Amino acid sequence: MRVISLNCEGIKSAREKGLFDWLLEQDADLICLQDTREDEQVIEDQYFLDGYFSYAFSGYNRAERGGVAIYTRHAPKAIISGLGIPEVDETGRYLQADFDKISLVSLYVPEGDTEENLNFKYRFLDGYSHHLSKQRRKRREFLMCGTWNIAHRKIDVANWRDAQEVSGFNQAERGWMEGLLGDMGFFDAYREVDREAGKYSWWQDEYLRHDNVGMRIDYQIITPGMRHRVLNGGIYKGQAFSSHAPVIIDYDWELGF
Repeated sequence: MRVISLNCEGIKSAREKGLFDWLLEQDADLICLQDTREDEQVIEDQYFLDGYFSYAFSGYNRAERGGVAIYTRHAPKAIISGLGIPEVDETGRYLQADFDKISLVSLYVPEGDTEENLNFKYRFLDGYSHHLSKQRRKRREFLMCGTWNIAHRKIDVANWRDAQEVSGFNQAERGWMEGLLGDMGFFDAYREVDREAGKYSWWQDEYLRHDNVGMRIDYQIITPGMRHRVLNGGIYKGQAFSSHAPVIIDYDWELGF
């Protein structure tokens, strides 16, 4: 089962840069997009992929950023839009597709680029922690793909010393991510197969991308039952569809079984 996740910073812009042509070449079973910046109907009508079912959630109040989508070759049993947290769901940051024994999530954690946004990010993380605690008690596997906007460790940031006071790598955010991948019992699928430094998924501009001065803030997070099913993973940098790069993970799993 191949799963691809990408923050496209506008699905229209990413398609114009060749994203959909590239996706059709990847033979992925599941595709998660974040920051689509389009509503559900527009995505279903204009941004379909041949051979895939498409689902999207844009929230209730259109904003400059936001919106998540899932493309799947297999029809899900259920779709859950939003976390049930009004200020989070307004900008469309959570979409879940339930299959027989596994749930797939496309997730977009807020940026913390201003004080107001950082406070919103902290509220989001607090609310999401409660959701994850309930989720872990369910007898099914979860695969949560998306932009978490947090780099976990020093090897995930090019200039980690300078980044410690910046949102995305400050102490509070790293502590939250450490809890997610520690006490809460989830796993970073990419790090199960690649533990090298210098592997990033986001760069602030094209010059920093060229010099590979970035951060790894896009993840596929999995429940323990999926840990040993990770076969291989990569971050695709051959083409730039946005300032983020697609995260590609192959799993020893078949939907419907």
